[in-house]
Amino acid sequence: MEILLYTQPDCPPCHYIKNLLLQHKVEYKEFDIQSDSRAKKELIERYKSFSTPTVVIDGKVFVGQDITYIAEILEDRVK
Repeated sequence: MEILLYTQPDCPPCHYIKNLLLQHKVEYKEFDIQSDSRAKKELIERYKSFSTPTVVIDGKVFVGQDITYIAEILEDRVK
């Protein structure tokens, strides 16, 4: 499972998603869109998202904090 996480500093929902991923002990790649202009461009152009957190799980994009659905995906992964 490939997980990409687009974040920015001072984003409480971003911290929440990171904690959720850590609790489920899954690896993910994090991109800070404030310090990485390429990541910001990719977020907007490739994933059509203008907000954080944006989570991409195996190519499927989740914008905002759809925590419940992401948690279900992670739970299914461990079964």
